[in-house]
Amino acid sequence: MGLFILRRTGVMILTALCLTFVVFFMTNLYPNLEKLAKTQGDMRMSDAEVASWLESRGYLQPLPLKYGQWLGVAPGWVIEGRDGIRGRCFQGAVTAEVAEAAPRYCGVLQGDWGYSTVFKDDVGALVSTRLGLTGKLMFWVLVLMVPTALIVGVLAGMREGSKLDRSLSTFSITTTATPEYVSGVIFIAVFTSSAVGLRWFKGTATAAMEDANFENFFLPVLTISLYGMGYIARMTRASMTEVMTAQYIRTARLKGVSFGNIVLKHALRNALIAPFTVIMLQFPWLLNGVVIVETLFNYKGFGWLLVQAAGNNDIELLLAVSVVSVIVVLVTQLISDIGYVFLNPRIRIS
Repeated sequence: MGLFILRRTGVMILTALCLTFVVFFMTNLYPNLEKLAKTQGDMRMSDAEVASWLESRGYLQPLPLKYGQWLGVAPGWVIEGRDGIRGRCFQGAVTAEVAEAAPRYCGVLQGDWGYSTVFKDDVGALVSTRLGLTGKLMFWVLVLMVPTALIVGVLAGMREGSKLDRSLSTFSITTTATPEYVSGVIFIAVFTSSAVGLRWFKGTATAAMEDANFENFFLPVLTISLYGMGYIARMTRASMTEVMTAQYIRTARLKGVSFGNIVLKHALRNALIAPFTVIMLQFPWLLNGVVIVETLFNYKGFGWLLVQAAGNNDIELLLAVSVVSVIVVLVTQLISDIGYVFLNPRIRIS
């Protein structure tokens, strides 16, 4: 197991480097850099002025060198201009003494994620704050979604073709087929609008960023949970149906084992292997795929930050968001592979 984790960690690091380099290359294409220069400077800047602005801020260096500086394995650039000395490891134009005292390496490995050109703040602080808000949302979504979906799937799969199975399957298909922006709008119209009269909740989750409670936080949690719940329930139902027809289940029935013990002690553990993968895949989706819900309920989390970074061409912020997303995907896949072994001892790591 230790060798497997070590090997997978090496593959994860290599994959992360490749993916971040692709994102770094695309965000540093010259049209994007030109747009950044005109946004930060003047939209009427000439081509020569754009090139001068980019050169004075280190954007026109060779791409491998810039990537190494961003990672923190290459010394940060230092360029002397008319208004002073500029460098990657310090903000703005400074004197020679300040530039001399600044560290030479200032990249991701040193904990320096750069500076946001839109929010005018440290990228690391922005990402950690918004990631914490989305993490709070993810936690309550999983608390509601996973147990409910597993219960629905197990109940539907215990007796295939029964009325309970058909009813729960219809419910699962309906929730999965309804996009979040549809169910979210319906919930807002029904439960928060004065026209209907059921003003049970608040239509915005802005206050939940500081003080989350049932009134301002339940609707976004419910909106996200319903969409993912049906998919997990359908996968659990299919897996449970397959396990209930296995030979060892029939043998247990012939021996007189009660139906409840068959489900809980024999069928459930094997039936959870496939849903476990689906549940682990919810983490990347919850991290980046809740943009619509966060926008709909005005909850400024990680997905909202991703939209802001991409829409405003904030290169450093977009790179940081991409790195976090890649790490979450890779780590959840590693946990999923390890979980297979504990759920089913017959699975061995070769």
